[in-house]
Amino acid sequence: MVSERKECKNVCVIGAGPSGIVVARELRREGHEVVVLEQNHDIGGQWLYDPNVEQEDDPLGRNPWLKVHSSIYQSLRLMSPREVMGFTDFPFSVKKGRDPRRFPSHREYLLYLKDFCEWFKVTEIIKFNTKVLYVGPLNYGVSCEDLKWVVRSKEKKSNEEVEQVFDAVVVATGHYSKPRLPCIQGMEKWRRKQMHSHIYRSPEPFRGEIVVVVGNSFSGQEISLELVKVVKELHLSSKSLDIYEGLSKVISKYENFHLRPQIDNLREDGSVTFTDGSCIIADTILYCTGYEYSFPFLDTKGMVVVDDNRVGPLYEHTFPPSLAPSLSLVGIPRRILGLPFFESQGKWIAQLLSGKKVLPSYQEMMKSIEEFYHSKETAGIPKRHTHEIEDFEYCDKYGENVGFPKLEEWRKELTVSSIVNYFVNLETCRDSWYDDEKLQEALQTPYFTQLQHPSF
Repeated sequence: MVSERKECKNVCVIGAGPSGIVVARELRREGHEVVVLEQNHDIGGQWLYDPNVEQEDDPLGRNPWLKVHSSIYQSLRLMSPREVMGFTDFPFSVKKGRDPRRFPSHREYLLYLKDFCEWFKVTEIIKFNTKVLYVGPLNYGVSCEDLKWVVRSKEKKSNEEVEQVFDAVVVATGHYSKPRLPCIQGMEKWRRKQMHSHIYRSPEPFRGEIVVVVGNSFSGQEISLELVKVVKELHLSSKSLDIYEGLSKVISKYENFHLRPQIDNLREDGSVTFTDGSCIIADTILYCTGYEYSFPFLDTKGMVVVDDNRVGPLYEHTFPPSLAPSLSLVGIPRRILGLPFFESQGKWIAQLLSGKKVLPSYQEMMKSIEEFYHSKETAGIPKRHTHEIEDFEYCDKYGENVGFPKLEEWRKELTVSSIVNYFVNLETCRDSWYDDEKLQEALQTPYFTQLQHPSF
């Protein structure tokens, strides 16, 4: 829906990761006053590598107020090629003197995000080293249009708490920090080392150990591939023993790499018993079991809750019907091409706040959410996977709300070909690929030939 009004709002964006910085840009483009509150010393969110981890006092990451935000490990490289990882008007191009690889390091991606902030002058509106402690409605009970938000934050160096009032708040704090842990019999009594991949940084501390990695998704496979080269034995515990060709090749290559079923129980003597009855004595259990959505600072009077990793209710994974558009959450969906989607979220939020666009009624939004939940349940998809999209068409449809261009075909095709290569050639997929023809076609499009920006 379109409105003729245009208003300027005072907006607080929480988090200066990829979603936060592009939403901030879109808000400013629409004429809003924007401040971004970032708890770290620099932009990047997850991509701001932090070698300091909570291993000593909280190796499983159970404290909702984590000391370290990033879950990135030292050697991590992008899973998707750089061509598809850029914003729609700012290509992730090779820069002189930097990592030129098609699947570059996490450091190179952080530098790209910093380039974006410099080019679009986003850095100047970010308050660094500022941790948000509380976000809640100032005048709960009024109409959504009149709702204002109290934001209480603390500056790291001075330890001073500051309270401010905003017309709107955008939560952009990411979803790869708060560990999601399994429930395993004996887990609390097992006295050897247990940790979540959130605090994994390098394989060296595990040299010579017998290690059990729990979880056979991307992080479990990638970390296992690192560990197997230094540990005595690597046991990868998986829900399913039906594995892809790429992992099968790795297991065949390394004699000390063992695929195991799920863990049945743990015992104080260090034993790990699997559901097939087999048992080993391990030094370390590393849980690569994913992450939970967590917003410990957010007080919505129960209007937005996290239930089995479903954040809701959210219209289009973004807007709480009873609080929108003054409150929105960005970057919630998983398994999508993130940066273009974050852009479209930013444009929609900005135009809703300026009055250019109008959301459907509360009743219509709730009906849409309920129908979406029902479709997931009918398809047998667990609640915890509510926000896993894996659908280019959804991103295109979402963008239609603000006339955002559809994803380019080359972007979709290069994304798919990289995923296929990953499943077939796990160990070599970042340095050897089979989509050069499609890559060259993409590099001749206006996106790459007309949107080049100077080196920074």
